[in-house]
Amino acid sequence: MREPDTTVRAPHAAALLLFALVWLSCIWFGSFELNPNNATRLFGALALVERGEATIDRYETLTIDKAQFATKTGTHYYMDKAPGMTLMAAPVVWAADHLAGAQSYDEVIDITNLRLANFLRLRLWLAVAFGAAVLTAFATVLLFDFGTGLTGSPAAGLFAALGYALGSVIWGWSTTMFGHASVAALFLIATWAIWRGTSGAKELGRWRYPVMAGLALGWAVAVEFQAALGGIAIGLWALWRSRGAVWPMRWRLYALAVAAAVVAVLPMLAYNQFAFGTPFMTGYRGVVGFSGMNQGLFGLTYPKPEALLGITLGLRRGLFWVAPALAMGAAGVILLLRDRATRDLGVLAVAVIVIVLSLNASYAYWDGGASTGPRHSVPAIPFLALGLAPFWASLRSRAAKRAAAALLALSMIVNLVIASTDIFAPENMAMPVWTRNFVGLFAHGKFNTLANVYWGWQPWFGFALYLDVALPTLVLILWWTRRAERDRQRTGSV
Repeated sequence: MREPDTTVRAPHAAALLLFALVWLSCIWFGSFELNPNNATRLFGALALVERGEATIDRYETLTIDKAQFATKTGTHYYMDKAPGMTLMAAPVVWAADHLAGAQSYDEVIDITNLRLANFLRLRLWLAVAFGAAVLTAFATVLLFDFGTGLTGSPAAGLFAALGYALGSVIWGWSTTMFGHASVAALFLIATWAIWRGTSGAKELGRWRYPVMAGLALGWAVAVEFQAALGGIAIGLWALWRSRGAVWPMRWRLYALAVAAAVVAVLPMLAYNQFAFGTPFMTGYRGVVGFSGMNQGLFGLTYPKPEALLGITLGLRRGLFWVAPALAMGAAGVILLLRDRATRDLGVLAVAVIVIVLSLNASYAYWDGGASTGPRHSVPAIPFLALGLAPFWASLRSRAAKRAAAALLALSMIVNLVIASTDIFAPENMAMPVWTRNFVGLFAHGKFNTLANVYWGWQPWFGFALYLDVALPTLVLILWWTRRAERDRQRTGSV
């Protein structure tokens, strides 16, 4: 692979369109508002906004994901998750309530109440549109730039970006309030900021890169506590990347990054103080109904080989079945390791992948319950996707590139089917993507699109409208990227 040239940037017009395409793709297809994991986070936001409370007592019968604590005023229920996604949703829920002139307290809390379901569905969609969807779209554009600078090839950068956002279950999980896709995006944002910010003397002097990295890593912990381990690996890599700078500059960079991370973590600590009376208490300590959480540290013990096999190659939850393009990414990570100029990045990618997969394989509920793919392994996807750029750049024959493009297209089709039907797969299915998503839902036109839910369109029409917008946008992105690629080749820089 060629020496990385960080002066090479992704074509701006293509990058802007890519942001729009990914954001649209994440908001066009919704997820079930009463999925317990979605619901508990949304209930937490409603309680904060409408009553200035952290307790979700009024909603607790609608979710199995909850924490129970005995207090001086009696037994109360709380959201049992890290508060990051709820805190991001709170301003959106507040705006929706005020613009609509409605609150959840106007509704009868009953799982059969369609008015309540519609109320929750709208707020879930808005929370996703201004939360996970924005983060995923932004991270995708940065990966486009990352891969382009890493290889000098805009085509390689776009190959990696599409594999990440639309060729993996990042897409489906970005339609939810689950934290997995958001943590993946925040890891990628921090990694890009560190790479870009340490790419030369001029960049080392810019404060925005350490601030961006610190905010991203700090907020990742607010979204999912276990993100701290992956964040430590990224932080150590930042120390390595900045080792050549003079000490006054290094201290400035580190101070900015740490201060930004602290600022990002403060809302989480403030929420814990507000909810539990101490910043260091979490809802996980009072989880109801999941005895596995009593094993080890909140369900984490040690990596089990059968779980590791299940989350990578298993037909039921295997990552490479729901995102076959990532196999090329794994090969690309090896290329990063083999090249001295990119070895540090390859080591980081391997470290984060190993950390995330090991945590998933250590978890009592490693399969993620009602999940398509291994949802707890989603934060590893950006680092596999990053390998797609050097993999594409290493291909020399037209036939090899066509084969790689075909595998990426297959991944995108698989994840289009998943995102447009249901990211929540029943736990008892041996091959849920085929049995449920393809045969049970897609073949019968059972979609959950913006057009059919809110505009009353027939599901197939809503799906077709998405394709009518997305496919021409994708073609235009490809055309602009190909033109940028040819310009680079003509100048002799590739």
